[in-house]
Amino acid sequence: MTQPRDFSLYGAVDLGARKAAAQRAQQAPRPGGPGEPDEPGGQVFDVSEATFETDVLERSRTVPVVMDLWAEWCGPCKQLSPVLEKLAAEADGAWVLAKVDVDANPQLSAALQVQSIPMVVAVVGGQLVPGFLGALPEAQVRQWLGQLMQLAEQLGMPSAGGAGGADQAGAGAGPGEAGAGPGAQDAMPVGAAVQDPGLMEAQQAMERGDLDGAAAAFEKMLEADPGHPVAVQGLAQVNLFRRLNTYDEAAARRTAAASPGDVDAQTQVADLDLAAGRIDEAFDRLLGVVRRTSGEDRNQARLHLIGLFDIFPPRDPRVAKARSALSALLF
Repeated sequence: MTQPRDFSLYGAVDLGARKAAAQRAQQAPRPGGPGEPDEPGGQVFDVSEATFETDVLERSRTVPVVMDLWAEWCGPCKQLSPVLEKLAAEADGAWVLAKVDVDANPQLSAALQVQSIPMVVAVVGGQLVPGFLGALPEAQVRQWLGQLMQLAEQLGMPSAGGAGGADQAGAGAGPGEAGAGPGAQDAMPVGAAVQDPGLMEAQQAMERGDLDGAAAAFEKMLEADPGHPVAVQGLAQVNLFRRLNTYDEAAARRTAAASPGDVDAQTQVADLDLAAGRIDEAFDRLLGVVRRTSGEDRNQARLHLIGLFDIFPPRDPRVAKARSALSALLF
């Protein structure tokens, strides 16, 4: 099986959620209204891994950039996003809103350590400013934005002083109050997280088709930081493609159909289905093997399934569903 032409750190596997997210991005109406482009120069715009450096990091040196991390399947995201867009329009350029679909941008999500959505953070002068989780009421969002604008003014942001954004956002709460939002001491650089040398080495290896080199780069990162979320996900993806390159798909599917108890054949077909975007089918196949087998066969299927989980963001709902089903089978 040949390696996919578009294999990269940003999408080693053409997962269904990412494909659907890309289609939504093409079809969705732009925030500016019918016929108006969703340009990075506007108050609300979409951001991808490819545009993050320019549209967020560089832009944050002249205006605070608020990041709305969301996904199509997330109900609370659909409550919060309209509030943020409304407030961005009111701010009239005092700050801008960058929207990030976490399904379409797994590397960026991992670099920002997204564990739950909706999640809101800001970038001011290239520094990451903590935000909040969940769909907060508008009044609380305004309060956080007011504190953000105070911080931007403290950092000498040109658009912050006298821009009116802080007043509109409700800047009454000071940084020292209980439950207050961002303070200067909370800011941290984000460029290094997104432009990690190890990730660049892995990406370059993958772009030249060197899966072993990419795996080595990720393994080196994990030696230094065993829980590095991007390295865990990247290594799982690379290992999947290394396995796929050894498979005879037709033979694997024939054997799996004829021998439900053949764990090797079942895991191969699960890999093939997952790489094709049939994620639930892949998970269900391995859950079925766990259900039907015992001893070493069951453990082999269990470990393979857990390894596939690593390909996805930690809070992916399909992973959560499969983990729950696995737990029910084992305990």
